[in-house]
Amino acid sequence: MLTLTDADPVANQMFQRAGRAVANAGSGWFAAWVSLGPVVDVHSHFMPLDLPDLGASTADGRWPSLRTDDGGKGRIVRGAETFRVVTSACWDLEVRLRALDDTGVERQVISPVPVSFVYWAEPNLAVAFARAQNERLAETAGASAGRLIAFGGVPLQDVDAAIAELERVVGALDMAGVEIGTSVEGRELDDAALRPFFSAAESLGVPIFVHPCDGARAIRRQGQPYEFGLGMLTDTALAAAALVFGGVLEDCPNLKVGLAHGCGTFAWAYPRIANGSTLLPGSKPPDATEEMVRRMWVDSLVFDPLHLPLLFERFGADHVMLGSDAPFYPSAWGAPQDVVTGAVKAGLCDEATATGILGANALEFLAANTAANDAVRERER
Repeated sequence: MLTLTDADPVANQMFQRAGRAVANAGSGWFAAWVSLGPVVDVHSHFMPLDLPDLGASTADGRWPSLRTDDGGKGRIVRGAETFRVVTSACWDLEVRLRALDDTGVERQVISPVPVSFVYWAEPNLAVAFARAQNERLAETAGASAGRLIAFGGVPLQDVDAAIAELERVVGALDMAGVEIGTSVEGRELDDAALRPFFSAAESLGVPIFVHPCDGARAIRRQGQPYEFGLGMLTDTALAAAALVFGGVLEDCPNLKVGLAHGCGTFAWAYPRIANGSTLLPGSKPPDATEEMVRRMWVDSLVFDPLHLPLLFERFGADHVMLGSDAPFYPSAWGAPQDVVTGAVKAGLCDEATATGILGANALEFLAANTAANDAVRERER
């Protein structure tokens, strides 16, 4: 699991690269403070080329696989269906590192592409797929000279197997955390069957990043822009509500959990959900749920600087982290940092807060529970 210290040589290299990036960009107000710390992106995806082709071996067209085409392009396919057209930054380490240089990102978390959660699959096959993917993600991060940080996936349809893979991820594979979906084949995250997994992650100090996986079914209208613009955000808000109001964060007070896309619509819907919860017998007072909300972490991928102040109010400015959704974030939309720099320009946050969002907050989220991690390794010997 990731451990960060002031003497970290990788961190020193990042500071040097940040300085060079500032010099290349020229002078100005942004250059005056961006070099205060490394830029760390907690939300990106990577799909290794050589994953087992379980679609071919099982004749089940739901399994995802990656096909490469000419000109640095590729396709994530499920059976005969092209799920997504991708660039080589999705699978090629050197291309990904060049993309980091181009966008001024010093360190980046790589997580599974959500289509690879495969919670629908037979557990033994899901375990085999997760193990293979995690091994390759760990290898990719290990070959990146410290610039990539790997999060693994776990087969949550079998909680015991998910816990075993969680321990393997942070033990034998020395990965930094895990990414999970917002639901598990119809089970919300507060389902009692999933609670042992969250307890295990809490005990190990493993950060969890929650990513939407069922935006289409979260809303009544399918297709774009509805699934992207509303479905994914609603899906994430439902997951956050399950964590807060379904007892997960109450039972696991030290659980470290981050949510993609600024926690979706949750920041806006929270007052109504909180007041609605008081209508239930034995409900918590709003101040109790507010404390749990502020224990969650969120990324900054909200597209509009005007949204950031509400994230600060709900979650705390120190719990907002840079997220890019690379390599799926089109360059035409600008740099992922733009929402943060735009907030500074508009007077919506100060430079110290922005510096935290761009790097320091993520490093705190990723900081390892080294004692628990050492205990896992000891059991594996």
